[in-house]
Amino acid sequence: MNIKETDLPGIGKKYQLLARGGDKLVVVIHDDGRRECYHYDYANADDSVSMVTLDDDEARMLAAILGGMTYKPKALETIEMALDDLVIEWYRVEPDYLSVGKTIGELNVRHTSGATIIAIIGKQRTTQYINPGPDVVITADCTLIVAGERRQQKLFKTILMNGSE
Repeated sequence: MNIKETDLPGIGKKYQLLARGGDKLVVVIHDDGRRECYHYDYANADDSVSMVTLDDDEARMLAAILGGMTYKPKALETIEMALDDLVIEWYRVEPDYLSVGKTIGELNVRHTSGATIIAIIGKQRTTQYINPGPDVVITADCTLIVAGERRQQKLFKTILMNGSE
C-alpha cells in the first residue's frame, strides 16, 4: 500500500492511500478530531464515489474493528488451530518481479521453497485459477495465494521477486 501524507494548514492532515488493488482512499483528519473518508472510483481516480464523516470516538472504534481488536471471526480461530504452523499468505505480483512471465513449473516453487500456490487471482479479479498447475504463467498485478510454513513463505517471496532462489 502506498500512503501519502499532506499537511493542511488550519485544517489538519490529509492521508491518501493507494491500495494494491488500485482503490484510492483519502482520509482528512481535522484539528477538531473529525475524520472525513473519501473513496474514489477505480476507473477515474479524481471522482469521489462516497464520503463518510466520523467523530474522533467513531474513528477510533472503526480503527479497532478494522485492526481486528474488537472481533476475531470464529472461522479464523478454527483455521489457526487446525493449521498450526501452516500460514496462508496473499502476494501481489509487482510488474518488476523477475517471476513475471514464467510458469509455476519454471520457477519450481514447490520443490525449491516447499510452499504451494493454492490460487491465482488476476488483475481486477478477471481470471482465477484454483489449484493452478505447473503450466500457469505468473502475470504482473495478479495475486497469488500461497500455503506454507513461515520459512517456506520467506523462500517463496525470494523466488517471486528474483525469479529463482
